Amino acid sequence: MSLALTKDPWIAFHKPRPEARLRLFCLPFAGGGAISYREWPAEVPAEIEVIPVQLPGRERRLREPSFTRMDPLIDALSAAMAPYLDKPFAIFGHSMGAAIGYEWARLLKREQGLAPEKLLVSARRAPHLSSEDKHYLLPDQEFISHLREMNGTPSEVLENPELMQLLLPLLRADFELNDTHEPLLQPLLDCPVTVYGGLEDAEVSRDDLTAWVDVTTGGYKLRMFAGDHFYLHDGRDSLIGAVVEDLLR
Repeated sequence: MSLALTKDPWIAFHKPRPEARLRLFCLPFAGGGAISYREWPAEVPAEIEVIPVQLPGRERRLREPSFTRMDPLIDALSAAMAPYLDKPFAIFGHSMGAAIGYEWARLLKREQGLAPEKLLVSARRAPHLSSEDKHYLLPDQEFISHLREMNGTPSEVLENPELMQLLLPLLRADFELNDTHEPLLQPLLDCPVTVYGGLEDAEVSRDDLTAWVDVTTGGYKLRMFAGDHFYLHDGRDSLIGAVVEDLLR
């Protein structure tokens, strides 16, 4: 199992922990990748095995086409991760990753009767709250301005025309995945849901986060951190500490 994990294109920065009692799958934000969770395996206790998920279209999978619709992505993700659900597991996702995690949890319940011990969602409005966002259709300069406002892409990247030309297809694909996603609320999940957010997040309000209480019968908790939509970078230590506490409590 551990050897397979190291060679799996869907997984990166993994440190096998056969003694762990729980696997934590970590899903990236739009434009991001498994590298966002590169440091997490070394910063959690031995009971937790962190599995950063590497989606197509980025990092080592740069030459593969990115998904632009949620259902095909969830089908492919679920098939790829199936061998690694042989022990208790949890799912963490930030922003786009939270939507992916939610839909994966729904599919697992619907098709396999499985549930994560906890679904951990970060910086994402509850799935049943409507949004008319169509950022992926913006002209390049407006799209880049939106990325700058979100504060998740380094300024040196945004100001490098050659690099942005390489990154724009991935970013647009991820935003299209986000903006065309039409989630369902029913049937409800039955696993506990913990929600994390940034106190200064201009994209996702506290009310947007609180509404996650409606998606599950398994219990709900909200934690807020200093920072904006990408608080998980500057506030990584606080976030990881909270994740560990929530998983091992």
